[in-house]
Order: sequence, then C-alpha cells, then structure tokens
Amino acid sequence: MAFKLEDFTKEPKIAYFSMEIGLRNDIPTYSGGLGILAGDTIKSAADLSLPLIAVTLVSRKGYFRQRLTEKGTQIEEPCGWEPSRLLFELPQRVSVWIEGRQVWIRAWVYVVESITGGRVPVFFLDTDLDENAPQDREITHYLYGGDLAYRLKQEAVLGIGGVRMLGELGFEIKKYHMNEGHSSLLTVELLRRFRKDIEEVWDERLVWDDERVRSLCIFTTHTPVEAGHDRFPYDLVKRILEPVVPLHVLQRFGGEEVLNMTRLGFNLSRYINGVAKKHGEVSKQLFPGYVIHAITNGVHSYTWTSAPIKRVLDKYIPGWANEPELLVRAGRIPSDELWDAHMEAKRILFQYIKEATGEELNPEILTIGFARRATAYKRPYLLFYDIERLKRIGSGRLQIVMAGKAHPKDEPGKKIIEKIFEIKNTLRDHIRIVYLENYNMDIALKIVSGVDVWLNTPLRPLEASGTSGMKAAHNGVINFSVLDGWWIEGHIEGYTGWAIGPMPTANHPEPDTDKRDAEDLYNKLENVIIPMFYENRHIWTKIMENSIGKIAYYFNSHRMMRRYVTEAYIK
Repeated sequence: MAFKLEDFTKEPKIAYFSMEIGLRNDIPTYSGGLGILAGDTIKSAADLSLPLIAVTLVSRKGYFRQRLTEKGTQIEEPCGWEPSRLLFELPQRVSVWIEGRQVWIRAWVYVVESITGGRVPVFFLDTDLDENAPQDREITHYLYGGDLAYRLKQEAVLGIGGVRMLGELGFEIKKYHMNEGHSSLLTVELLRRFRKDIEEVWDERLVWDDERVRSLCIFTTHTPVEAGHDRFPYDLVKRILEPVVPLHVLQRFGGEEVLNMTRLGFNLSRYINGVAKKHGEVSKQLFPGYVIHAITNGVHSYTWTSAPIKRVLDKYIPGWANEPELLVRAGRIPSDELWDAHMEAKRILFQYIKEATGEELNPEILTIGFARRATAYKRPYLLFYDIERLKRIGSGRLQIVMAGKAHPKDEPGKKIIEKIFEIKNTLRDHIRIVYLENYNMDIALKIVSGVDVWLNTPLRPLEASGTSGMKAAHNGVINFSVLDGWWIEGHIEGYTGWAIGPMPTANHPEPDTDKRDAEDLYNKLENVIIPMFYENRHIWTKIMENSIGKIAYYFNSHRMMRRYVTEAYIK
C-alpha cells in the first residue's frame, strides 16, 4: 500500500479516537456496535472528504472467534491477525511511561479511500516491539481483555500515546473527538502540553489551561448505565500511569474518589453528546449539571445495503450511495422489483445458513432476525417468554435466525445462548430456529438483508441508540422493536414498522416489563404481522418501501457526520 504522510499533514485535522474500529472483516479490531459505528463514521468522512484522521489500537489478537457446541456452549478461540499484511508500518516512535517503564509505541496505517476521492488514514497503535518488556508488548494485543490494570495501560497508550504519535507525525489537530471514555486520557496529555509557565502565574489553579483543552475536545457517550463507565482506583492509577499531571489535577477533572473516564472527558470537553434523543435525556439524568446534546447515530449506507438491493437502488435512485437523503424517493421503486431483490437477499442468507449449519430454511416462510451481543439487557429470550403461545402462533408459519457473541466474562450472557439452543431443540418440529456462530460484519450484512422482520427487545431505557435496525431498514427489512434508542425517532406504527410495549416515559427500567412487552409482542405477531405477510403482500411491500424512504434516508452516517461538522467540529 502506497502511503505518503505529507499527503495528510497539509491541513489541520479532526482526530477521532476510538478503542475499537470495525472497517472490514479481516481487520478484527472491533467487538460490536461501538466499533462498527466508528468504522461507518470513518467511511462517511472519506465519502464527504472531511479532514478527519482516526486513532485506535492494533489489537493483534482481535476480540475472539466464537465456536458453539451442540448445546450452545460458547468456546472462545483466538482470532489473531498480522497487521503487516494489510497495513503500512510508519517509522516514527513515541513512548509513554507505564509502571515506571518506558513503553515504546509504533503506528500502522490503513487508508480508507472513497470513490469520491476522499481519504481518511486510520492509525493503529502497537506496543509489540523488541524494545519493550514482554508484559508491555502485550498491551495492544487483546481487545477488552485482561483486568483493570491491563485496561488502564491500554487507555494510556490510546489517549496519551495517541496524542504524542499525532504530534510526532506532524499533524495539526483542531479538534479531538473521543468516541466513549476509553480515550479520555488524551485530555491529560493536552493539559500537560498547554501547561503555563509557573513563573508567570501566581494562582496554581491557573497553571493548567483547561479552557484551551476544552475548546479542542468533543466527547460522545454511548453508555446509558452508570456502571458501564470506566472507573479506576487512584491507587492503581498511581501505580500504572506516569505523572503527566499532578494527582490533585487528575482528581479535579476525573473525580475525587476514583478516576471516572467519562467525567474526565466531560469536564474537559466543550461539546458532549449522546447518540439518540432519548439517550441524551438519560445521560443528563446520569450526569446532572452537564450540557449534553444528542446526535442520533447512523450507518454507512453503501456498506450495509445488500447487492440485490443496491442494484434496484442504482436503477431507480441514482446517486443514493453518496446522497442517502435521495432514498426518500423509494416510492418510485416498483413493489415487485423490491420484493424480488429482497427474496434474492433472503436466498443468499439461507444458502449461507445451509453451508454453515446444514439447516435448510424455507424462503416462503416469514423469517424473524435477531442478532446482537448476547447479554441480559438485550433480552434475546423475550421472544420465547411463553413457548406454548409462540408455538401456537408460529407453528409452520415462522422461522427465526439468531446470532451474537457473549463477552468472555459474561456468564449470564453465555447461559442465554445455551437456553436458546435448548428452546431450538424443543421447537424443532414447529418453528425452525438457527443460531449462527461467530457473528461478524459479513454475517451481519447477510442477516440484516435476508430476514423479513428485524426484532429488537432491549430493556428500556438501556439501549443508547442501536444501529442494526437502521441496517435492516436500508434493505427494506421491517423493524419490530421496543421503543428505545433510535427507534423512538424512526417508528411510525404500521407505517415504518411496529413497536413492542408502551411509549417510552421512564428513564429507568420498570417492573413487570418482560411480561407486558411479551404480551404485546405476541399480540402483534399473531394479529398483525403474520396475517399481513401471508395475506396482504401489497401493504407489506409498502412498509418495506417506507423502511427505505422514511428511515434509511435519515438514519445514515452521512447525515450524522454533517451534524457533527456543523454542531461540534467547526464551533
């Protein structure tokens, strides 16, 4: 890969920091939605020729490859990759001090190139160097691996090391965009960089130019649960980190009792946003006193549209890929051509399922898709709340495709997968259920385009945004979801899809939610969705058309990035 650094250092840049970035299947530096969103952000920046660069970790051992036994027991296998096969190594080196040792960092670069001519370099930081101690070479090996100490070391490399690397490479940065709190230590390095001369300032509080740092920083939070924000005890901080700034300064911005990475980022950012309107409200309650905006997430339209649907869109809406707002014209697509394209995508999915599992599904049967991280708050079990009722409703008329990894330390999440396998066997003669192992970007595209209905059942209000339903909508797949995250904004009952449960009012989980939501799910499945699919194809294809024309036209990363530019980057 030809790479000339000077091609990118001629003008000031927005530096986008993210612990994980999902660009393609064979660069396994992502675990789920956060990383895929980061990848979509970068692809849209390239399409729009935005002056953006990105920084992440190389994660040489990846996340993990999921293997499932016949009983659904998850086995985690390594999915290491060799950066030199796809990335270009840069000669520059920087260092951070960790546990009193100098840890050297190099950067690999991958350039995301758009057919529009835009190019965005992504810098992957790597400590696996001969100069480093064995334990330090492993800091950038495992995505979300290890203990608190390991995580803090990674965040030091990403935040502090990332700022130093961009300086060493010769970039002038006009904004630093933190995608979650994993990179918040970059603010500490900026405080050190802009420290005022003590001889010129009599008040010690004014030594640290936090206003200047704040003017450079943007923070996007994705986590609507207090416990989900990274925290590190100060005893650990003192043992691991170099004293970039005095401890009392770190406590001033990051919290007195523990170092809260979200609060550190919040306190040193001029612009803070949640990733959906509802998430912005929830975040204000979690962190009172902060001005928190909302920019609802989007997905990269071209990446997440299947080949059969692309062909139809190219025919009737030329230019849609780089102007997704043109998808509002989806009404000009003949319903039979949209349906035929969908059925082709469905056959592609079913062929993959046959090859991967040996299961043969019937493309004429209504197929529900559910694929996301296997964890309790996503409630993948809600569809199976009442097995006998589901059997009565769907026997011979319904089939289900599922996928998702549980975090290696999430034992309840692993048990959920095992329970689904148990249910799969119980329902085998009535409703076919397939659970695909090792959910990744390629499998995701097949599922979001190949099922008929996209199901999402999070426990309100714990879904910050969610983007899988946006991907489904780009393919004319209809959403059937709890009103949380982005779906509150995208939902028009019976027009763009269907809601599960009541309108969102509370900002915390409510009692008896499972029972109430399951009842509504079954009622709509039995009385609305199944009858419409089999008996009123005209209305069904109209809702498919609305999914593209009323959802995909807006919930895309081009719109999202334009809002970041006007509301955060140029202010």
